[in-house]
Amino acid sequence: MEEVKNGTEGSRGGHDHVKKDDNVGDQINEKVDYVFKVVVIGDSAVGKSQILSRFTKNEFCFDSKSTIGVEFQTRTANINSKVVKAQIWDTAGQERYRAVTSAYYRGALGAMLVYDITKRQSFDHVARWVEELRAHADNSIVIVLVGNKADLVDLRTVPAEDALEFAENQGLLFFETSALNGDNVDAAFFKLLEEIHNAVSKKCLDSRGAGGIWANATDQGSFKGLKIDVISSAEFEVSEMKKSSSCSC
Repeated sequence: MEEVKNGTEGSRGGHDHVKKDDNVGDQINEKVDYVFKVVVIGDSAVGKSQILSRFTKNEFCFDSKSTIGVEFQTRTANINSKVVKAQIWDTAGQERYRAVTSAYYRGALGAMLVYDITKRQSFDHVARWVEELRAHADNSIVIVLVGNKADLVDLRTVPAEDALEFAENQGLLFFETSALNGDNVDAAFFKLLEEIHNAVSKKCLDSRGAGGIWANATDQGSFKGLKIDVISSAEFEVSEMKKSSSCSC
């Protein structure tokens, strides 16, 4: 059972959407055990917001525009028998916003680095994104490399083998996804959340900056010796963040 919440403001009307019928949107009545902050990064127009929309709302918006600033959405799911709320931040990939979004890396425990399998340049920039991420985020952040638009097989310019080799060399998870039809989107996010939870359970995260984990008071004893900020979930609602005013890509 899963709960979906949109953490942005702005109109979503007037757009064409593709939405599957499944259990996305079901409510979890259990107490949340963890809130994990995750950032989605990569070049502009690779489909970051579409992946986020598919995961949190099971929608695909054909009439989309580039994200302005930063927005976040949440989805709650059962991970390793724990109730985990993923707070997923969609950072603008355009160069002029990189100074703004760098602040949002702080406290992130996971990152989804997205490129477009039909745009070689977006893959060529992946190494730079990894470098920036590791400069600003937790040293033990879990990263999943995602090749999006896998449905556009005939337009592929990035072989999966190239991406897999890069991921293995950098110690990243790797998936190819299609935000359009939903292939592997849930799998990529759930694997990322699972690995974050495993890392927390093994006490191998050295969190710095704004807290990326919120745990119930009953769980705090299991984190003895860890540098983890325990904060209220309400503090994640950052009022001054940049918001997207349209269905975005």
